[in-house]
Amino acid sequence: MFVAFGPELGFLYNDPYAEILGDKHPAALGNRFHDIWPEIWPDIAPLIKQAMSGEATWSENMPLTMNRHGYDEATWFTFSYSPVRDERGTVAGMFCTCAETTGRVQAEAALRENEARLRFLDRLGKEAANSTDADDILATTTRMVAEHLGLSNCAYADMDPDEDGFTIRGDWAAEGALSIVGHYSLADFGRRAVEDLGAGRPLVIHDNLDELAPGEAATFQAIGIAATICMPLVRDGRLIALMAIHDRVPRMWTDYELALISEVTERSWAHIERVRAVAALREAVDDLEALNTTLEQRVEERTSRLFETEEVLRQSQKLEAVGQLTGGVAHDFNNLLTIIRSSVDFLLRPNLPEERRNRYLNAVSDTVERASKLTSQLLAFARRQTLKPVTVNVGARLHALADLIGTITGARIRVVTELPVRPCFIEVDVSQFETALVNMAVNARDAMDGEGTLTLRLACGSPLPPIRGHAGSPGPFAAISLQDTGCGIAQEVQARVFEPFFTTKDVGKGTGLGLSQVFGFSKQSGGDVTFESSPGYGTTFTLYLPQVAAMASSEEQEVETVSFEPGGAGQRVLVVEDNIEVGRFATQILQDLGYQTTWATNAEDALDRLGPNGADFDVVFSDVVMPGMGGIELAKVLRSKLPDLPVILASGYSHVLARDGTYGFDLLSKPYSADQVSRVLRRVVQGKRRMSTKST
Repeated sequence: MFVAFGPELGFLYNDPYAEILGDKHPAALGNRFHDIWPEIWPDIAPLIKQAMSGEATWSENMPLTMNRHGYDEATWFTFSYSPVRDERGTVAGMFCTCAETTGRVQAEAALRENEARLRFLDRLGKEAANSTDADDILATTTRMVAEHLGLSNCAYADMDPDEDGFTIRGDWAAEGALSIVGHYSLADFGRRAVEDLGAGRPLVIHDNLDELAPGEAATFQAIGIAATICMPLVRDGRLIALMAIHDRVPRMWTDYELALISEVTERSWAHIERVRAVAALREAVDDLEALNTTLEQRVEERTSRLFETEEVLRQSQKLEAVGQLTGGVAHDFNNLLTIIRSSVDFLLRPNLPEERRNRYLNAVSDTVERASKLTSQLLAFARRQTLKPVTVNVGARLHALADLIGTITGARIRVVTELPVRPCFIEVDVSQFETALVNMAVNARDAMDGEGTLTLRLACGSPLPPIRGHAGSPGPFAAISLQDTGCGIAQEVQARVFEPFFTTKDVGKGTGLGLSQVFGFSKQSGGDVTFESSPGYGTTFTLYLPQVAAMASSEEQEVETVSFEPGGAGQRVLVVEDNIEVGRFATQILQDLGYQTTWATNAEDALDRLGPNGADFDVVFSDVVMPGMGGIELAKVLRSKLPDLPVILASGYSHVLARDGTYGFDLLSKPYSADQVSRVLRRVVQGKRRMSTKST
């Protein structure tokens, strides 16, 4: 709330409004209304005039471009202006109550855009799936994309082997627009086109006359293009194709349009590769059948063609697996989005009882946790999760887990453990190891229909046998097996048990991700998993993990108990994040937690802001995957130059982290909550204080 009073509308406000003012507080106290908000004055001046004439106003979700943190930002507010009268009844000022609705408005807009994109991609996928001709698929794609976005042209092209020449083989042009089919040189479109597309980055131009040199812009203008997004398709490090959307007039491309054409490009070429793979397979089969009686003279040719056929078949199977995985992910995430969307719809109701509001807020929070767990399971199957391995006594760990497994399986299933007396050590991520065992135990429980015997067995010093065509190893390996007395696995589905989203359970009783997590975890940990099963005689799953020498386990080391402060106390945090939405959200969280924030959009900018000694900051909070220098490289540079400055990394996924680990830096996995951010920051800031005290 604020009051603007007197002929110059002097400004007085309460503490919540000070947060809205941002950097304008406290200088705004007593200042003139116009001098505080000059950037939005043209938008609100008519409303102020109306209030000062004695008539109250009401505005809901009004868009305003504010500059309250040193940069322009789009905001939305719901507010009212009411006249304030003096003792004579004359209007002497105005009173305002307001609420910032930026987060809600942007969340609703993002949800609408995401739903529209998914609906369009679903329609496009159905159209493409019905075609067996690559050119038909591309013709359908260009038409649907151009009509959906209101474009003048959408085109696709094949690159020449020199990666400069390209041929636009087909396009869709709106009425009055030019068809641009033909052969071109990438260099004629300018240095920016060559550099961006050659590096696998999209070329995004809003107005070529404004953004490019005259000669470069002239190439676009000659074929009727003023604005363009061109998406590269890179395979095995080579630029092989392009898909582009164009408009004949300047156009500010949106994040939605960029995301849509990026996904359309990948999906379209996946469909084309599927069609070409099937066609090549048919051609290869026809050629093999046409071999005549002169087989002895043509054996070398036939052998070569057979290898080609097998490769085509493998590629086709890969495409089918990708399709199954995509369908499963879409199904599960659409279910989760349904819960979130329905809960948000109810939360928007103004008179919703508090008990129901809390129920829907809890539903959204729980659904986010389920979505996070789903992505974790997918990364486990793909062997791309970030593991935190420690050395553990596997026998002791299994003994401790036996009670938990007994609780999970139920009272009618007897859990038996067969563990060696001699200790046996492995180096694993304890959380993922326990999750793998629980997943196998749950499968065993369901196979026994809740009644039977589950034997948990450990064999140390075992060799790794050949599994699924892979050579074995002498080891030593720790072999952890779970043997059940259930119904067994049917022969026809045994080859698919580790596939993601494959399940034989009834709808709603399994996601098909449990055993795929076991498979991915074992592979990423340097081991493997196999099973033996006969219908009616039960199943034994065996997890092989590399055995290591005994050493002090990091899980057993005592952790010093520290009394943390409940939140930030003005500590200075440098946020490094290239994504605009995530960067704004992260800085807002940190400010709400009591920290001072500075936002750098890339690592190079962060290094400039830190300067030679980093004295202006207490901690760096950086994303991992960014254009140019990544977060890991930035953290390594800071560890070398400023060893006393703590660095926290945040990532939803990074192949470098999955392959090499966190390099000793604190890692916060996305999606993270405000509480998780608070705990990590308190810990590293407190650690820095203790180090400073010791050095003193």
